Amino acid sequence: MSNSHSSSPKPVALSEVKLDKDNIRTTLQFEDNLLLAQMIGDHDRYLVQIEKELGIRLGCRGNCVVIEGDKHQVELAKTVLSYLYRHLANQSDIDSTVVHNMIGMTKSGLIDTISSPMDQRQNIQPSDENRNLSLPSIPMRRGVITPRSAGQAEYLSLLSQVEMVFGIGPAGTGKTFLAVAQAVSMLQSGQVDRIILSRPAVEAGERLGFLPGDMKDKIDPYLRPLYDALHAMLPGDQVMRRIASGEIEVAPLAFMRGRTLEHSFVILDEAQNTTSVQMKMFLTRLGPGSRMVITGDLSQIDLPPNVKSGLKDAIETLQGVHGIEIMRFTAQDVVRHPLVSRIVKAYDQRATNAKSE
Repeated sequence: MSNSHSSSPKPVALSEVKLDKDNIRTTLQFEDNLLLAQMIGDHDRYLVQIEKELGIRLGCRGNCVVIEGDKHQVELAKTVLSYLYRHLANQSDIDSTVVHNMIGMTKSGLIDTISSPMDQRQNIQPSDENRNLSLPSIPMRRGVITPRSAGQAEYLSLLSQVEMVFGIGPAGTGKTFLAVAQAVSMLQSGQVDRIILSRPAVEAGERLGFLPGDMKDKIDPYLRPLYDALHAMLPGDQVMRRIASGEIEVAPLAFMRGRTLEHSFVILDEAQNTTSVQMKMFLTRLGPGSRMVITGDLSQIDLPPNVKSGLKDAIETLQGVHGIEIMRFTAQDVVRHPLVSRIVKAYDQRATNAKSE
């Protein structure tokens, strides 16, 4: 995503004052007032959010932000503000969810704290001053996709390095979105020749035979989330053109039988609704030069009660097999509204309590 800002703008630490044994006050100066206004938000909404989540005090004076509080929390706030400032320069916008996730990643240590003003005054350089922004990312023609949680960062690293990756976890963790982004990036760079996206057409409450239209019309609603992900990465006309040319194929799982998928990026979504036979069939389609990503949520199985999920069976069978990685997302990786994360945690807690009874 092109813009007129520097590719890596950084705030300048002007001062640091020790208030007492545990608390300090530090001031950060931001060169671009427009970016600063976006980072602060209407009525200082993002500063207020950072204050609440980190337990510090923030104030904006001109083009400076003053931070007061516990020294460790102040360092975290400096990193969050620095990252958000650069994020705005490269990605154009933020919202409360982005702010919340940046705070979470900073707390988890995924984003390292920036060097202190004392280090800067003494011209002491960290081994990698930009290390706090060296997160795995997916370059796209419409911008750069970066992780919004520690789990997403690990997942992105696996997607770029491993031939077969399982992404397991609740909705909203970016399992499918990031896999499609990696697929599009590799297609555009010529690392694969085509993308194949698939889902099992499981009848969750409706029978296919009662849906209107021909077979394509009946199947398309099940594949719509995959189309949505593609349209988030590419212009609509390009999606349709690449589908027409065969560079992108979106098909139900049954269409995979008997094929060998070479030089392709293959994604199976909603894999919890496969049977063990279907899963084995799909996994053995992997051909030379191909990548495979299997995503699903084991808490959302729509199969009959007496049918074991192929995803669960595959995880149990393939755990530890060389060349296969399993990424397990948690509620902390949900990157939708923070309330969604709390909802997921509540349901997980109820399930845990039910098992213990």
